[in-house]
Amino acid sequence: MLKSVIEYQDYHQYIQDFYTEKKRTSAFTWRAFAKQAGFASGSYLKLVSDHKTRLVEEGAHKTAIAMQLQDFEYDYFMLLVRYENAKNDNQKKKCFEEIQQITSAHNVKLLGSESYSYYESWIHSVVRELAPAMPGAKPLEIAKAIRIPVTAADISDSLNFLVKNNFLTVDEKGNYHQTDKLISTGRLDFVSIPVHSLIRQMGVFALQAFDDLPISERFFSGLTMGVTEKSYHQVMEELKECRRKIFALVSAEDDVEKICRLNVQLFPLSKNIKKRAPEDPSSSEV
Repeated sequence: MLKSVIEYQDYHQYIQDFYTEKKRTSAFTWRAFAKQAGFASGSYLKLVSDHKTRLVEEGAHKTAIAMQLQDFEYDYFMLLVRYENAKNDNQKKKCFEEIQQITSAHNVKLLGSESYSYYESWIHSVVRELAPAMPGAKPLEIAKAIRIPVTAADISDSLNFLVKNNFLTVDEKGNYHQTDKLISTGRLDFVSIPVHSLIRQMGVFALQAFDDLPISERFFSGLTMGVTEKSYHQVMEELKECRRKIFALVSAEDDVEKICRLNVQLFPLSKNIKKRAPEDPSSSEV
């Protein structure tokens, strides 16, 4: 039986599951589905379900009506489409918050909502590493151990959030332990919004560290280079592999003496350069 659309985060998958359920109980075809929704191409919704194209507002409205979605289910489906088509993080965040309101009102757990909240504040990622490394420490002690000014109340709120959402556990002695060594955002696109915000905030902290810390306690280096499209992507893969090796190196140790942040950045400083054809010497002016 087909689940409610508000249990989905991917409208492409919902369209596929809707079709599969209709096909199971009738002689339903993609062509018939497209015709009901008013699309000229009989294969259009099949392409949407395969993530080969996406719906726009009018197409989403027609598809939702063809699937007989009404009230909050219609609104939810439209929000999923708007979220995917949003042009910036602010638009995506607005859609996500409306999606959260609908799922919360109907007692549906939105997968990734804990991770969304986790990445919204830089404090959570720092406290998740620092609290287990300071057995028995009170929130004020943890706050004083962080270079960026925070209050004991901030730390207490973060600890409560981390325990409630199973990022940390606390034993009978009051000591904190990580439930997992690594947190991954996986393929949850909703989480990309606060992750982008976190990266921006950590960039600000990096500039502060550049000004405040002696060279012996920080490492900043850069390289401006000309690349091809091929070598650009090869460098990206090397950076990903380097990040994996660094994580393996530090996670092999049980003791923690300080919490650090590693920012890895690679971005174009110019647009793609259009190659000009070499001049023909024989056509040069005399």
